[in-house]
Amino acid sequence: MSEPFAAVDVIMTKRDGGRLSEAQIDWVVDAYTRGVVAEEQMSALAMAIALNGMERPEIARWTAAMISTGERLSWDVLNRPTADKHSTGGVGDKVTLPLGPVVAACGAAVPHLSGRGLGHTGGTLDKLESISGWRASLSNADMLRVLQEVGAVVCAAGSGLVPADRRLYALRDVTGTVESIPLIASSIMSKKIAEGTSSLVLDVKVGSGAFMKDVDTARELARTMVELGTDAGVTTVALLTAMDRPLGRTVGNALEVREAVEVLSGGGPSDVVELTVRLAREMLEAAGVRAGPDPVEVLRNGRAMDVWRRMITAQGGDPRAPLPVAAHRDVVVATASGTVTALDALAVGTAAWRLGAGRARKEDAVSFGAGIELHAAPGDTVAAGQQLMTLHADDPVRFARAREALAGAMAFDTEHRVLPLVLEKVSA
Repeated sequence: MSEPFAAVDVIMTKRDGGRLSEAQIDWVVDAYTRGVVAEEQMSALAMAIALNGMERPEIARWTAAMISTGERLSWDVLNRPTADKHSTGGVGDKVTLPLGPVVAACGAAVPHLSGRGLGHTGGTLDKLESISGWRASLSNADMLRVLQEVGAVVCAAGSGLVPADRRLYALRDVTGTVESIPLIASSIMSKKIAEGTSSLVLDVKVGSGAFMKDVDTARELARTMVELGTDAGVTTVALLTAMDRPLGRTVGNALEVREAVEVLSGGGPSDVVELTVRLAREMLEAAGVRAGPDPVEVLRNGRAMDVWRRMITAQGGDPRAPLPVAAHRDVVVATASGTVTALDALAVGTAAWRLGAGRARKEDAVSFGAGIELHAAPGDTVAAGQQLMTLHADDPVRFARAREALAGAMAFDTEHRVLPLVLEKVSA
């Protein structure tokens, strides 16, 4: 059977700044997924999109075409509304871990499909896999069972969900087209729409440790994704949140799980608690849940912790098992007294990655116990000789390169503008 379009014509349309038709978009996404459009042809089209952009109808159609290459889940049989959250990724961002149980304890169901980390940002699945026995792979039937029994689930996306994105994501990574907002937005939103949630809150990170370094580009991405969700019938809002410094006091897989459990126990760092509560309230509002308890209440009375334990147990994990601990530690101390005015998130994330907490390639293994504990944050006053960080690694050879990444990461007694934790809200 002959194809209705030639790939080169589609490429040339976008190369010359034209608008792709709905039929062109439907065909090229499907044909690429089927292997009819070659890798070098899709590379050329991705570069043309990166250079010339897409209009809102094009991005919406591209997203819909990506979804159409696979299955679309539905949770209509549940007796409560569904809500989910997506973060664009940051250093120390463990909020997904306490957030699902909090929202479930307040009355919404949370079907969260997640991924593993690449580079300096750790993935939620990597963190959860540090819990003994916990498994990321669930069938759709298992997901539904956990949602019905517990109210929240975190697992890996199955191979049937947006297969076009799996191919295109890998292609963008090696062709210099990762930064394209139409391609970022369609990648994220195709998976979240296909996931079947009825409402979605986006946490778009801004700062050195985030994908978006400045507020303007973060806002553009947020607006694009909110429009895509709204056009697809998913109630969608976005928060722009700070990632100029790490979130919380730990960076690394098991270290972050431990901190998340502290939050669920009614403690934990104030910034992690604040962001968890704010995102939970936004999720509940988007889902239309107004009669249930407040997130602060379920953290205080232990109901969120109960959901956490049941969620981990339902996926084969032991919530009471000891978490992995790295074999070696190295302490960074202050060489002089002063007030911490800045802590560069990217430097801390890079150091944690060098310690073994992250991966350079998808097939690499991570060290569950590796990472960094932060003993000081912007605004804290420290004395000479005081501990600033504890580095954790299974191989002590890693400490030297981690310390190289941290050189100059912490500033003292100089003027720095620290971003507010939540900068703004973007809604339809």
